[in-house]
Amino acid sequence: MFFISNSESETETIAYNLAQAAGPGAIYCLRGGLGAGKTVFARGFARGLGYSGRVASPTFCIVNEYEGGKLSIYHFDAYRVNAAGMIDIGFDDYIFGHGCCLIEWADKLRGLIPESAVWIDITQIEGARHIHVDISD
Repeated sequence: MFFISNSESETETIAYNLAQAAGPGAIYCLRGGLGAGKTVFARGFARGLGYSGRVASPTFCIVNEYEGGKLSIYHFDAYRVNAAGMIDIGFDDYIFGHGCCLIEWADKLRGLIPESAVWIDITQIEGARHIHVDISD
């Protein structure tokens, strides 16, 4: 699937709609450069799962957990860690659990991510976000 977003609210709406299909154990891998809109996407996705609290980048804490919606949401940022560091925080317990995982900078963790993951590439081109969703990366 391919989408073009011209604003943060459009990106959030796209993510909100994609979240409607998320179920327990779902993994969504977000790729894109700094400022591409990965956290904006995560915010819309969390809203789509019924979470109404603050959604922020987990850059310095590695994972934010959001409860209170249809599913528990585990929002990771792998920008500052490597695979060994993720294993140390119990990454397997999250991705093989019953919640839904959103992983920013997921390409740094390819060896840890199951084949069932959905890969989402977000790129900025001439002021718009191009969002490509691939279930068979």
